Amino acid sequence: MSQRNSLPSSIAALLFLLSWFGGLTVGEVSKNFSQCLDFFYNSTPPRGLERAEYQPICQRYKNRYHFASLYRRQHRAPLFSAYKLSPADGKRPKKGWMYEPQLAFSRASPEMKRFDEIVDQNVVESQAVLQDYRNSGFSKGHLCPSMHQWTMEDRESTFTLTNIVPQQIGSNSGPWNMLENEVLERYKNFCIGPMYVITGVIPYESETHWVNKRVSVPEYMWSAYCCPEFKPNLPKGKQLFPTYAAVGRNDPSSGQEIVPVNNKVKPSLRGYDVKQMTLETLEGILSRRLNVSVTLFDGNCQNPYIKSFI
Repeated sequence: MSQRNSLPSSIAALLFLLSWFGGLTVGEVSKNFSQCLDFFYNSTPPRGLERAEYQPICQRYKNRYHFASLYRRQHRAPLFSAYKLSPADGKRPKKGWMYEPQLAFSRASPEMKRFDEIVDQNVVESQAVLQDYRNSGFSKGHLCPSMHQWTMEDRESTFTLTNIVPQQIGSNSGPWNMLENEVLERYKNFCIGPMYVITGVIPYESETHWVNKRVSVPEYMWSAYCCPEFKPNLPKGKQLFPTYAAVGRNDPSSGQEIVPVNNKVKPSLRGYDVKQMTLETLEGILSRRLNVSVTLFDGNCQNPYIKSFI
């Protein structure tokens, strides 16, 4: 990372993060996001989430980068994925799931690879594998969703387990899916030019929850977008541009201090509520829960050259 992206740190924050994420990474997928900065507004990754124990991955498929993920190696799940939204021009891919060879072998190909019938033990130790999710009670939750990617190749690239977290089915096919569709509609109706999206997770505060004692389960999902150029005829009532954000429950039994439960919705959706909020509110939640100062979009996604237009 460049010097301007470095974090103010404290011993308390460092101890918290080290205790939660484990030891240092040794893989050489990437030391930073220098090869895929296009997926971040102003080519600037989030501030406050860089740590030596997090593994930046420029997600490469068929010799092209498609999005970026910050991977929590010790918990075999991503902390976030960042991408530029583009509506899907076609159906959901039918090809199988993939993994990141360089997490297992530092000199391996940088291309994500499809799982074979027999998985190398180095792959099993370095990241999540399909067996982790079988009979787990959790679905494979995309952070960079297939529906937000344009070409078939783009959509196929999202089916890597380094872009996946254990997500409750009620969330994945319910309120969180509704949020993804709503953000897509806002992009198509109001955004001019690119929309930058970062989607991630919030860990449990007290202790880590696991799938098969291997993959960490998030307590909440979060997402934020940045659309620096947008149409002037915006819907009234909410300041939805240039930024907006949301947090969704991934555990019906979680507390309600971040996202309250709406008891008026049908039982199948209850407890998986999604609360939309300003970017500043989300950054405040992340800063408190992770005990570091978090900034997701450079300059709060404010484009000084278009103020007169909006």
